[in-house]
Amino acid sequence: MPAHFTRIVLAAITSIWLISDAAAAAETVYFRSADGRTQLVGYLFRPPKAGPAPAIVLLHGRGGPYSSNVNADCTVVGPKVSSPCNATTLSKRHAMWGEYWAARGYLALLPDSFGPRGKAYGFGRFTHDDPDRDDVNEKTVRPLDAEGALAYLRSRGDVIGNQIFLQGWSNGGSTALNVMIRQGANLATGFRGALAFYPGCGPKALLQPTISTTAPIAMFLGANDEEVSPAFCQQAADRARQAGTKVDVTVYPGATHDFDDPLPRHQSVAANQAALNDVQAKAIATVARWKN
Repeated sequence: MPAHFTRIVLAAITSIWLISDAAAAAETVYFRSADGRTQLVGYLFRPPKAGPAPAIVLLHGRGGPYSSNVNADCTVVGPKVSSPCNATTLSKRHAMWGEYWAARGYLALLPDSFGPRGKAYGFGRFTHDDPDRDDVNEKTVRPLDAEGALAYLRSRGDVIGNQIFLQGWSNGGSTALNVMIRQGANLATGFRGALAFYPGCGPKALLQPTISTTAPIAMFLGANDEEVSPAFCQQAADRARQAGTKVDVTVYPGATHDFDDPLPRHQSVAANQAALNDVQAKAIATVARWKN
């Protein structure tokens, strides 16, 4: 068997093990968006050690939180997304990261912004201007979901209230940046920092051209991203730094959009494998630095 094929098979086996383990550990919870009216469903990954822990909110991308194999069949009754979309059918990437944080002592919460609004099926590539996405947009809707998740975590006795972070992918990465824009100087009552993976950083994605906040931000971009412009994000980071925002940017040569997705179709790209390995080391180190 060729060596490169062996690596792909091993990656697939590893990703299957990760989602099975993570999905079994995910607890379904319900809480209200900061819009004051939408009841959200979320998936909670608990660390093995009991007691108050730091936490992180995970913001899915435009495809939604569930596996693409099942999300077209999701239906919604109130906030509850029916089978087959539930804690056991989260996408491999979301399950992997939920388990990643839990294994390192963080309580991770993945809110579903789409399902409770009747959009559990998610959206395909290059659909940003689809009017069906207006009521789940990353500027005025999803930031309120993130803020609702923050309030929910702060209400829990097993969370350290001033050590809550944010991580988002693609559309969720843009949402994370907009949360930081909304938060501004309110570090004491907001998120301690945000990790944005290949976000959209153009004028259609961000509330303001300049991200001005006292919370630190780390962007992780693929140089060969085929969906969003890494150059726009580097320019946005430059503007943010000029405004006094602390922004770190990592650009992975040859990496594509979704470079951290453990599915074989993404990890068959060698640059994506390297990016995934590096970003998993960097993510925990970055958040640990922000805690101090």
